Amino acid sequence: MSTREKLQEEVLLAEKEATENQIVLFNDDVNTFDHVIETLIYACDHTPEQAEQCSLIVHYKGKCTVKTGEYDDLKPRCTILLNAGLSAEIV
Repeated sequence: MSTREKLQEEVLLAEKEATENQIVLFNDDVNTFDHVIETLIYACDHTPEQAEQCSLIVHYKGKCTVKTGEYDDLKPRCTILLNAGLSAEIV
């Protein structure tokens, strides 16, 4: 692979990463672990293990990225989280 090809590949990868957004879930004192886990499974297609790990990270660190992707995919997922009473935003 030539240097030029490698550079073009790196630029394409950087452009792809730049278009990726993320849903960040924030800690609160209202929702139970079970509710957060069930909502993440439903809204973000998490496995039970992923949802549990995210809920623990949110609890101890204050926030956690729970899903990455294109904005159009994340918007309805974030809306589900918000309608379920969770604190989340797309960044």
